[in-house]
Amino acid sequence: MAKKRKHSPYSPLYLPTWAGLGVLWLVSQSVPYRSALLIGRLIGKLVYRLSAKRRHIAAVNLSICFPQMSETEREALLREHFHSLGIGIVMIGFAWWANDDKLRSLIDIEGIEHLQKSLDRGKGVILLSAHFTDLEITGRLLSLFQPIAVMYRPHENPVIEWAFSRNRRMRFEAAIPRNEIRQVVRTLKQNLPVWYAPDQSFKGRNSTLAPFFGEPAGTNTATSRLAKISGADVILFSGFRKQDGSGYRLIIHPPLADFPTQDAVQDATHINGLIEKAIDYAPEQYLWIHRRFKKRKVIPDPY
Repeated sequence: MAKKRKHSPYSPLYLPTWAGLGVLWLVSQSVPYRSALLIGRLIGKLVYRLSAKRRHIAAVNLSICFPQMSETEREALLREHFHSLGIGIVMIGFAWWANDDKLRSLIDIEGIEHLQKSLDRGKGVILLSAHFTDLEITGRLLSLFQPIAVMYRPHENPVIEWAFSRNRRMRFEAAIPRNEIRQVVRTLKQNLPVWYAPDQSFKGRNSTLAPFFGEPAGTNTATSRLAKISGADVILFSGFRKQDGSGYRLIIHPPLADFPTQDAVQDATHINGLIEKAIDYAPEQYLWIHRRFKKRKVIPDPY
């Protein structure tokens, strides 16, 4: 199969991406937080109307994960999810370019003592997280309290990849591609927290099928492998946008007890269960537009 041709980030194909980044920068510099929320909701409403494919994926995910809801309840949740998605897009600009003073007033943090106590062991910390719509801004807010490294998945769009990698390296101690396991281990040995969200669909040698809201989902087993190799504590970190528009609630939980075990499926099931509980705080803010239940060997793809 021929390789897909890669275009220069300065190709005219990417002018809309550059323009979008410019708008995000302008909003982050000139618009108050509450006004930015309104702009984000408008973007979310537009995406809901224009992206039938993503709307369908999110609707399927919600029907699988919340079968107890009525159609009306799920439709309301779907719309709120797209509003949150739009807000998350705007907040990427805040995460990258807003100054610290503008952001500090938005933070309500709980459990920072758990992170500090684990770091006192000298083996680093795996900050277990999940793909919420405000993932980027919550990571930036946490970095105001504790230097952290982040793992990320490289993007196919070269402009977006440049922007994410550049700004994450500016705001965090390190930005590590998710396949660079040796670099992750080295970073943990430097006694740094590594922020890691393993909740997207995954297949291959280091994956397993584990239940997610009761449905088998391809799950990455890297969290337990990294914990075994490094000896680092695994701590659940959750960040949510407050419903009253006053900012964000960051929650750092105590380190996981009896983790990892010798059973990769048990560990993956444990992690998926923790992510489910995090989603319960604000279900509309989870990234439902990702095909979480794809790539399964026997069970049909629901999308």
